[in-house]
Amino acid sequence: MPDAGSTRARYRRILRFAARHLAIMWWFELFLPRIGLARLAARGRSRRMTRFARRFHALAVELGGLMIKVGQFLSSRLDVLPPEITRELEGLQDEAPAVPFAQVRALAEQELGMPLDRAFAWIDETPIAAASLGQAHRARLSALDTADTGITDAVVKVQRPGIEAVVDVDLAALRRVGGWLRRVRIVADRVDAPALVEEFAITSLLEVDYLHEASNAERFTAAFAGDARVRTPEIVWERTSRRVLTLSDVSAIKINDVDGLRAAGIDPSAVASTFAAVMFDQLFSLGFFHADPHPGNLFVTPGAVATGATGGAAAPGPDWQLTFVDFGMMGEVPSGTRRGLRRMLIAAAARDGKGLVEAIQELGALLPTADTAELERAMSHAFARFGGMGFAELRDVDPREFRDFAVEFGELMRSLPFQLPEDFLLIIRAMSLTSGVASNLDPAFNLWDSVEPYAGRLVRDERGSAVRDIAQEVLATAGVVARLPRRVDALITRAEEGRLAISTPRLDRRVARLERAVGRLATAMLFAGLLLAGALLRPDDPELGTVLMVASAVPLVLVVVGPILGRRGPD
Repeated sequence: MPDAGSTRARYRRILRFAARHLAIMWWFELFLPRIGLARLAARGRSRRMTRFARRFHALAVELGGLMIKVGQFLSSRLDVLPPEITRELEGLQDEAPAVPFAQVRALAEQELGMPLDRAFAWIDETPIAAASLGQAHRARLSALDTADTGITDAVVKVQRPGIEAVVDVDLAALRRVGGWLRRVRIVADRVDAPALVEEFAITSLLEVDYLHEASNAERFTAAFAGDARVRTPEIVWERTSRRVLTLSDVSAIKINDVDGLRAAGIDPSAVASTFAAVMFDQLFSLGFFHADPHPGNLFVTPGAVATGATGGAAAPGPDWQLTFVDFGMMGEVPSGTRRGLRRMLIAAAARDGKGLVEAIQELGALLPTADTAELERAMSHAFARFGGMGFAELRDVDPREFRDFAVEFGELMRSLPFQLPEDFLLIIRAMSLTSGVASNLDPAFNLWDSVEPYAGRLVRDERGSAVRDIAQEVLATAGVVARLPRRVDALITRAEEGRLAISTPRLDRRVARLERAVGRLATAMLFAGLLLAGALLRPDDPELGTVLMVASAVPLVLVVVGPILGRRGPD
């Protein structure tokens, strides 16, 4: 159980880490480019990002709690974070030292209201898994409970003692950091950090409520009832509370155990394609999805009878089943977002760059005013070059080609008002993990092989709504045409009477800003030139070198202070 002193120290340590790296980012990404040293700042960017990711990785492993989950979330943000960060954090596993069983016993008996020897016929004191929020033990139900539930072997999840206080401290620190990020323009232009923290907070608080997880498990089971591809554990409600969860033991072959799958006569590539299809169903059809499908939460059960999870009749399926566990982190896709995702999927399957950009705009990821012509061109180029390749084929592409395209595409994305909606946090995580699991099962896995038939089905399903959309478009166009003669007549009348005025305030403001930018650029170049000239001359001519370096302070002051004075003065 953490005491007040340790929680305060934890809070301060998280804030010190964030403050230090925000200061580094401000210096290299804001200050140096502003004084004309953007190239100098860019030269070591890759090393700085890698160093930050490694330090955060070490901090997360040491502190545990929510820091592990923050790192896992950052590793999935390929949309806003550079590959140096996502690559370093993608292997971050939620593992923690086991809690002594005496503490586990005390908490479980307090929650269940009875001794463990009475609640279970047997419980293994050695955990099968220990994570930052809780740990799991194998157990056997009593004869009476087995008769009532039909379950003999079970898994008991127990929260780590004091974890709620740790979660509260971590969320308080993250909210403080989110407030800081809101004031950093290069971050605020791309992501609403406080909103993301709040979404993360809601998910985290629900994850430490095992009653909520049990309800999620039953809802997921009901959604896939009758689906021979999917299996889920049953909840033992009589032995479940807010901090203790008991469910049937469905352990089988881990989904990333390729050798184990082959030994059981199961084709890993078939598992990859089925897993991708099941995740597509959750995201694009059900709108309720498992947001943490990493290998520790997925098993493949061989020789499974083709029945639904609840024992009902099922459609024909493979002679094995995908078994999902751990429903603490689930996501919901609003109907509007689901429509946009479906259109994105259809456009991606068709290699339609323009359609994909329109779908991104519909989702709210790009402002309607964004100039998307270059983005459409880049998407079309990506589809043309890389669109039909599997992971094995992509590895054979010249790395320089990837690097050149990544630089071009990255600069383009940074120039656009691009920001993913808040509810994408869990969607991105789920899709990132899905891609990683599938490619581990089959290095030649081609996402398009799974996307294209699924997208074809979506197209057939949406034909009816497409007809309605066309009808509405025709009606809207007819209304515009009907009003057009009256508007043209009014415009001509105002022109003849000399009352037609054309105002271009936006253009005037842009020209003024351009003139100021050119002036600042010239001043910054003067500063950089004097500073570098002084540094080069100083070894041979100390006096002249020193004079030049001191003189460089004048244009530096103009660059930094000039915009402030300009804002105070009249336009």
